[in-house]
Order: sequence, then C-alpha cells, then structure tokens
Amino acid sequence: MPLFDTVLVANRGEIARRVIRTLRRLGIRSVAVYSDADAGAPHVREADEAVRIGEAAAARSYLSIDALIAAAQVTGAQAVHPGYGFLSESAAFGAACAAAGIVFIGPGERALEVMADKIRARDHVAAHGVPIVPGFSAAALGDDEIAARAADVGFPLLVKPSAGGGGKGMEVVPDAAALPAALETARRVARAAFGDDTLLLERLVTRPRHIEVQVLADAHGAVIHLGERECTLQRRHQKVVEESPSPAVDAALRARLGAAAVAAAASVDYRGAGTVEFLVSADRPADFFFIEMNTRLQVEHPVTEAVTGIDLVEQQLRIAAGEQLHIAQSDVVLDGHAVEARVYAESPERGFLPATGEVVRWLPAPGVRTDAAVETGSHVTTDYDPMIAKVIAHAPTRAAALAALDRGLRDTVLLGVESNVGFLRDLIALPAVVAGDLDTGIIERMPPPAPRAPTEAALRVAAAAAPAPGATEPA
Repeated sequence: MPLFDTVLVANRGEIARRVIRTLRRLGIRSVAVYSDADAGAPHVREADEAVRIGEAAAARSYLSIDALIAAAQVTGAQAVHPGYGFLSESAAFGAACAAAGIVFIGPGERALEVMADKIRARDHVAAHGVPIVPGFSAAALGDDEIAARAADVGFPLLVKPSAGGGGKGMEVVPDAAALPAALETARRVARAAFGDDTLLLERLVTRPRHIEVQVLADAHGAVIHLGERECTLQRRHQKVVEESPSPAVDAALRARLGAAAVAAAASVDYRGAGTVEFLVSADRPADFFFIEMNTRLQVEHPVTEAVTGIDLVEQQLRIAAGEQLHIAQSDVVLDGHAVEARVYAESPERGFLPATGEVVRWLPAPGVRTDAAVETGSHVTTDYDPMIAKVIAHAPTRAAALAALDRGLRDTVLLGVESNVGFLRDLIALPAVVAGDLDTGIIERMPPPAPRAPTEAALRVAAAAAPAPGATEPA
C-alpha cells in the first residue's frame, strides 16, 4: 500500500521536479500547481495532474493559501509537500491544511511558530542547553538602552531583523559610532521586507564558517541527525556552494554538533526533516553557536543524500504518514564527500544582475547529479528566484568531489541565458577553497569576475545547431 494515494506539491522549479521523482518511485500520484508564468514548465508536465493557481506574481499564486488548499481539495490530495521557500515555513499554511483535513508534510504548528522568530528561537534553544552567540533582543528598547547593552556585549556586532531571513537587513557594526546608522538601516529594510522592524543584536563572529546539521524526527519521539553540511561559501548571505561533510569537522565535533541539533529539534517536538544552523569560528572550530532552525527541506539537501544514501523526501513522506523512523543514529554512515554548486541565471561580470531569456539549449553534464528547473525551450523570467539548477558531485574524497564538480560545471551546456557557471569554477579552484580553509568572506575578497571563453561542450552543441554553410532558411 502506498503511503498516500495523492500528494500535491505546493512549489515550482527544481524542487517540485525533485519531489515528483520520489513520489513516482513510491507509486504516489503527484499533483503540480502552476502560475501563468509556469504554464509550460517541466514540473507541470512531469506531474500526474496539474492545477493553475493564479497569476505570475507569487503573491497571487504560490503564496496563496486559499488557492493551494482548493487545488488539493479538487484533486483529492491527501497531503501537501511545500518544498522550500514560499509557504514551506508558514504556520498559517500548516494550520489551513489541518483545518481542511490535509496532511502538511512538515513539522507541527509549535515548531513552525517557535523557529520562525529568531529571537524566540534563540531564547528557546538556549533554555535547552544549545549554545548561542552572546547578544540580545532590541524589542521594546530605546536606542540609548540598545547602545548600553551593545557595549556590554562588545563590538563588532551584527544587527539583524528578528523576522525573515536571506540576509536582508543585516548590518555589521564595527564600533559604537556606527550603531545608530546601522539600527536605522536595519529597521527600514526589516519593515519593508517583513513588516516587522524588531531587531536582534549579536556579537559578530570573525572569520565565521556556516555549518548546518540535518535532522530527522518522527511523531513517536525519535530524533536523529545525518551529519553536517558546510555552507560557508556565500555571497551577500546567500549560499553558493555547499558540501558534506565539512572539512573543518572531525568526529568529536560532529557528535557535539549533532547532539545540539537533536536537542534543538526535540525541544519543539519536531517532526519531519529539518536543519539546525550554527556559526563556527574558523580560528576556533571547537566553538559553535546556534543561528536558526529551518523547518523544511534545504536547497542543499542533495549533498546529505549523496553521502548517507538516504532519500530525505521519502523520509518526510513516511514521517508525515505516521511511520516510525526505520533509521537509528548508529545506522548513519557518511560515505565519501559531496559538493553542490547553485547555477543562477545571472551575469557575474555585471555585478551578478539577474539574467532572463529563452533557454536555447540545456544539456546537463554526465557523471554528476543535476536538479534543474529548466529544459531546452524554457523561459527564464524575473518573476521568481534566479536559481535554475544545482550540480552535485559525489566521490570518495573531497579533492575528487571538487574535481568532479568542476568537470560537471564545465560540461553543463546552457545556451541563450547568462549564468554564473564560469564564476563557480573559479570559486572552487581558489587555493583556500581547495584547502578547505573557508570563511563567509571569501567571495567578497575575490577579484571582479572576468568573462570566460565558451567551453568545448558549449561550442560543440552550438556548432551542431548552426545551419550548414550555404544553407538558407526555409520559405
């Protein structure tokens, strides 16, 4: 018997396609949803059924709880998989699913509410023994009180909105003189982006590494972790390249990080797949601090799947259906090394401006896993996030995985739309990256990206598509 008869995938692009693949393997009927901009998208065709949910704007389609619930009801979906982004961490969406008698494939309402607010999450996990960065909430404090508390914590500081994420509104404060301007800017951005200007101030960890731990928890009290991912290579607080395991984490530190992540998940009666994120000092890797918990699948989940052999979407489905975890902590073994690079439709040479246009030719590389949102003929627009694919390499060693990723990027063919593929190859070739000596400022310290010559793979495909000499267009 299948876990569910029908599951609606409340998302788009590569994550929708990835979830549909597992549903098909498990014999579960899949329902895709689409906006007007995505009517011809691959995920729409690959699902067993597809439902239009609104206009191109996400607020009128993928963020419309009413439209998604209606789509689930009309198609007989018993459960909804939210993917990541959009409504994946929305307590309101989870509650709406429950009210309609639909299973939300994610955690319960308590976990969604506690972990959605950085201040509340920070205070909550600290009470359960999880280490946090020294800092304080600025809620209900005047600027003079904030300045006094900031002096007690010590500079440099990081000011960030309590709501939201993605690095929006974050301000680095090197000293007391810079604090007033940073508070004003952070509040303005937070109000505009999240409708909430509550701020959190924390001591800035210099040369930080961003390490996250994958957890799985069932409804019967079992919680395990699947090791860590290194997500330090970021640009403007957005991850670019991720890997598992981290070159900075040994077995002893992995056990400590895993225990802290499990404690954080257990403290909110977590259910499903989730990620607990930590800051680790590059200079003192034994010191780590809780950042936040993402109550959903992560973009970078494939590297964990590669080294553990565990399909995280399948685990989400089984847990949501009420099954007990069939994996014990002792069953989790990390095999080799995996690295993922995010391919964006953007122009690194023009300040990473988003790129648009028709994908004239898309050809994934052999020998690597590619999770893509596009195919030949797809149209890349400005309606959604510019990430169009992820290239994932797995090998016995980190050096071999990096080399395989470089070959995979080299042999990926994307014609018609600018991308960051050349930049990604430059990044993973940096001596510090090759050595595993990472911190979150590496990309900012790189020289400005320079144009790269087309790869041999791209030239071969372009030449094959070009008209023969002397040929004329048909009348």
